Amino acid sequence: MSDRACMLCGIVQSTNEFNRDGCPNCQGIFEEAGVSAMECTSPSFEGLVGMCKPRKSWVAKWLSVDMNIPGLYAIKVDGRLPAEVVELLPHYIPRDGSHVE
Repeated sequence: MSDRACMLCGIVQSTNEFNRDGCPNCQGIFEEAGVSAMECTSPSFEGLVGMCKPRKSWVAKWLSVDMNIPGLYAIKVDGRLPAEVVELLPHYIPRDGSHVE
């Protein structure tokens, strides 16, 4: 079983979890864009941060996951979200360290 990270929120789950349940934070956005959660995840990511109480964590705020569910989050996620998703997010900042033009 391999782990993947969501390219939008950075949560890390097993491939089976993403296939079965989608992303617990972003699934609504993916459904609105008409793409699967697997298209929006990457097996290539760096660093892990465990969030027990994201709303109270300065690290969660720094990673922009303070409004998300508790869990493991990647610090950097390689890959590009499908254009259909990015079009829905006017303030999207990629998790791979690059900038959207």
